[in-house]
Amino acid sequence: MEYMIQGFKASAVAAGLKQNGAPDLALIYSEKESTAAGVFTTSRVKAAPVLLSMEHIRKGKARAIVANAGNANACTGSQGLDDARGTIDRVSQILGIDSTDVLVASTGVIGKPLDMALLSNAMPELQENLGSKGMQDVARAIMTTDTFPKISAYGGMAGGRPYRIVGVAKGSGMIMPDMATMLCFLLSDIAIDGPSLQKTLLCGVQKTFNRITVDGDTSTNDTVFMLANGMAGNGALSDPDLKEFDAGLAKVMGDLARMIIKDGEGATKFVALEIKGAASASDALKGARTVANSPLVKTAFYGSDPNWGRMMAALGRSGILFEESNTDIWIDDVQIVKGGLGCGPDAERRAAQKMSGDAFTVSVQLGAGEFSETVYTCDLSHDYVTINANYRT
Repeated sequence: MEYMIQGFKASAVAAGLKQNGAPDLALIYSEKESTAAGVFTTSRVKAAPVLLSMEHIRKGKARAIVANAGNANACTGSQGLDDARGTIDRVSQILGIDSTDVLVASTGVIGKPLDMALLSNAMPELQENLGSKGMQDVARAIMTTDTFPKISAYGGMAGGRPYRIVGVAKGSGMIMPDMATMLCFLLSDIAIDGPSLQKTLLCGVQKTFNRITVDGDTSTNDTVFMLANGMAGNGALSDPDLKEFDAGLAKVMGDLARMIIKDGEGATKFVALEIKGAASASDALKGARTVANSPLVKTAFYGSDPNWGRMMAALGRSGILFEESNTDIWIDDVQIVKGGLGCGPDAERRAAQKMSGDAFTVSVQLGAGEFSETVYTCDLSHDYVTINANYRT
């Protein structure tokens, strides 16, 4: 798969922020001014780079994204803001662009000041390494507890001209975004106006990154950036062209979202959790998230145990409208609950066999209405505890 987009260059280096010496500083640069859109964490505790990037994105234009792993620069007070500004200023100097054209993102340990000397010393090499094939390096550099880099691409046509979309993301733990994901950078050479790009990005995020959960935790640093430099030369987008772009962007973000779940910390199973027949759209999503985030349900997934009682208990405390006696549950095509009652040991044995694989679907029919929703989640294993118990040590 080719991950090049005309007019964009990218690079990554090892600045020394990660303890293992892996690449941890990344730069994306557009040769011309790009339309820019962004979506950020809704947490009240926002990292310094989030606060500054929220300011810069308001003008709807940008030319560069700089991101580091190994340090979140969150809960670092005024020093953290100064360090994020210093990072932006250093990038603007080496690229010869205005500081307001630079977006910044960080991921890693919360509460620890950035080592600005390490970042500053790495900047010349970061500039020298800029190239058209650097997005795969960026995907690796932003990893923290991720076990593999996450990258996806799409090619489409607009105004009779071909265009491309490339996206990278990182995320493995602290995953249940609310209007954002951990870190995601999306690039395209399509020509599109700012309001349309922001609307498309928001819609795509809602359908993809806002439908995943590893552990129910939202990060202080969640950020999605998208830059579109217009070098495809497609002109104004027609309605059909815009619909195709919407679908292409959703495809790329959907790929990345599913990769995040498959790479969930300690995860061994990828689970699609469907709620059908809910009384409202909000009930469908709330019910799906409640079941998907239940530690008891997730540990049952890990043990390949079709313990439907845990699912019923989670639904019962979710606050949604439904009747136990109308509820049916399936594991793939095996029904384990009918009318709120278990379907017996044989059904559970067959369901356990389905759950022993690395991917399966849980479908819940509530019989309360016409609304449905799907959330993607994973199991909860011993390794999740080990990874997070040892995260700083």
